[in-house]
Amino acid sequence: MIFITQLIYIIEGQEKVFDEFESVAIPTISKYNGRLLFRVRPTESNFIESNIDKPYEIHLVEFETQQDFDNFKQDEERKKFLHLKEQSIWTSILIQGTKL
Repeated sequence: MIFITQLIYIIEGQEKVFDEFESVAIPTISKYNGRLLFRVRPTESNFIESNIDKPYEIHLVEFETQQDFDNFKQDEERKKFLHLKEQSIWTSILIQGTKL
């Protein structure tokens, strides 16, 4: 099992475009033995301390294998909507790990 944490930073004013991309990307996760564990949109009051920009959203996803995650990234239907991701996200940080 692998875990993917993603910190997502949105271009101001592109929230609806981002949501449109997510409406395609999130259901695709399950096609590849994955599961969205949580999707959080933190508010300013949720941060106790921060030394980086605060993300718009935080996602935690699990996949059975690395190959499943790689297959998800190459999904042809998802690829058709990557322009929405590129239009709405100025940057993201992806952290990959395993359960200890």
